[in-house]
Amino acid sequence: MTAPLPSYLETLVVPRARDIGDFEVRRALPAAGRRMVGPFVFLDQMGPAEFLTGRGLDVRPHPHIGLATVTYLYEGEILHRDSLGSVQPIRPGDVNWMTAGHGITHSERTGPDVRAAGGPLFGIQSWVALPKGREDDAPAFVHHGRGSLPTIEAEGKRIRVVAGTLWGAASPVETASETIYADAILDAGASLPIDAVHEERAIYTLTGTVTIAGDVFEPGRLLVFRPGDRVTVTAATPARFLVLGGDPMDGPRHVWWNFVSSDPERIEEAKRRWSAGAFAAVPGESEFIPLPER
Repeated sequence: MTAPLPSYLETLVVPRARDIGDFEVRRALPAAGRRMVGPFVFLDQMGPAEFLTGRGLDVRPHPHIGLATVTYLYEGEILHRDSLGSVQPIRPGDVNWMTAGHGITHSERTGPDVRAAGGPLFGIQSWVALPKGREDDAPAFVHHGRGSLPTIEAEGKRIRVVAGTLWGAASPVETASETIYADAILDAGASLPIDAVHEERAIYTLTGTVTIAGDVFEPGRLLVFRPGDRVTVTAATPARFLVLGGDPMDGPRHVWWNFVSSDPERIEEAKRRWSAGAFAAVPGESEFIPLPER
């Protein structure tokens, strides 16, 4: 029999493992018990993994619509290429924010120099759904280096604000809707209050053990808080977690493969376009991921 959730929790998600081509991820969103948290409609933990010399990540060109992809790393490096001509390595503490809008194609690979040496990869890729009035925006890509993201250090806490405004610090990352996203590192015994300013809030535990009101949570858990409750997270051991959420979306979202939309017909049209080769290609790439047969 499943134990009841604590009063401050709306949902607890234990992510499931998925293979994305010789590389395993843990998928926390979407889940059976929770489809979105604020605008976040997808959340994958990549690694931690260690690539042998000559091996690496190879996610071939694939399409997106109706969302923005957000890539944030703790270890390693990924080389992003897209159909706008962007070529951008991302390293720990940076953020890549790619707005798909009406359609974009991109690849995510380990660059040749990093591949030759081998090494670790550990990070998060999330998708934020675009508001209905922004789903057909022109595609765009922006990169923010770690030095441009505000960091708060106090009382055993180190917090990097990736998007939105939290604890008095504002990220330079522009978002299409109210969004909060932060990387929190706590020493053992340190505490972080998460106020109820935003209606939808969650943390995703990455390393170490945290406690909330005496309840203990291990790594790899998505804790979705009830609206209106002020919650304090305390590190029982040195710990790292994400804080994410924002305003509720303006209606449900349909998710099929890499496509997100408020209108199922937009997804059907995107399927037809990808099958017909009508999406723009990634310069310098000849491979692509075919449309799934499902």
